[in-house]
Amino acid sequence: MSVSSKPRIAVVGGGKMGEAILGGWLSATEGAAAELTAECMLVVNPGEQRRVALSDKYGVACVPSVLDLASADPFDLVVLAVKPQIMADVVADLRTVQAFCEDALFVSIAAGLPTQRLEGMLPEGARLVRVMPNMPLAIGQGASAVTSGSRASQADVDLVAELFGCLGDSVVVEEELMDACCAVSGSGPAYVAAMIEALRDAGVAEGLPAQIAEALALQTVLGTSQLISQTGQSPAAVRESICSPGGTTLAALAAMDEAGFDQVFAAGVSAAVRRSKELAQC
Repeated sequence: MSVSSKPRIAVVGGGKMGEAILGGWLSATEGAAAELTAECMLVVNPGEQRRVALSDKYGVACVPSVLDLASADPFDLVVLAVKPQIMADVVADLRTVQAFCEDALFVSIAAGLPTQRLEGMLPEGARLVRVMPNMPLAIGQGASAVTSGSRASQADVDLVAELFGCLGDSVVVEEELMDACCAVSGSGPAYVAAMIEALRDAGVAEGLPAQIAEALALQTVLGTSQLISQTGQSPAAVRESICSPGGTTLAALAAMDEAGFDQVFAAGVSAAVRRSKELAQC
């Protein structure tokens, strides 16, 4: 399968992440995804209101169930964008209409669900690539980890990495690292949003109007990320460059360290990894 041949793509699951992938690919202007159009995309989602909204917004065809694809032309790529708790039921339905995806490359974005287990659910011989994306891919700023199933070829992995690379950055990792990727980048945008909220609220407690405090916190996070990315400096180097001896920043960091700043993030990432492993047993 190649993007230049205008592949047919089914996105099974039109929730927030499914829409983020769909919208990101359709709005891409560079790379492999720039060749994708609404005409080659189809979304499967049970909610009628959601289907109407997606069709109106993106111009894509939508159906309520994979069972409705029994007479559809074959698909080249099937993105499984459903929660791990319902994946088995969705794939069971998919197996009953196997003809529409007989030669398709499957892409799963389900957290915690390892490729070996999912390959056991899919039609026999199915090729699978697993991806752990995050929500900023909706605006082309995502971070996606990609790993290969046992039957996927290197070309399959390269294609998926390229497609998700059109939505930000993508990295190829070994399967055993996917839980950690889920905890760091998959859930990471929520940690950053919570940090912005906390920084805003701390500013409000010191007398800043909430709107100003949030604007300053948001731009500070954005600007610092871009500074690190564009200059190639390490986070440690940037941190150290801002800290003047005896200054306000050192005082703040010392207080945060005493309050357990590093431990808070370590505890959060560890909890996310544990939950990811638990989801594999659902």
